[in-house]
Amino acid sequence: MNSISLEELFSQVNPQIIDIRDNYSYNLGHIKNAINVPYYNLLGNHSHYLNKYSHYYLYCDEGRQSKEISDRLNLFGYHTSNIEGGYYAYLKKYTPLNY
Repeated sequence: MNSISLEELFSQVNPQIIDIRDNYSYNLGHIKNAINVPYYNLLGNHSHYLNKYSHYYLYCDEGRQSKEISDRLNLFGYHTSNIEGGYYAYLKKYTPLNY
């Protein structure tokens, strides 16, 4: 299984978090300290963004697409994990409701 919960993620020291959504979505909001590498850039030029000695944590909106991308990158020899529930899970758990 190559998925990680938000709690497990935030217990890590300096995790390398990658938001694979498009730039517009990233600019609207993202997980703290995440960098933005849209999935099409990441798949098209993975060696530019990743090295095979580090571990990366990927997320999208709901976690489905990042799971697929993570699985594919792991087949290429990278070490990645999908963040369960994606950005929506992060919003639900870590942002207060605004009324």
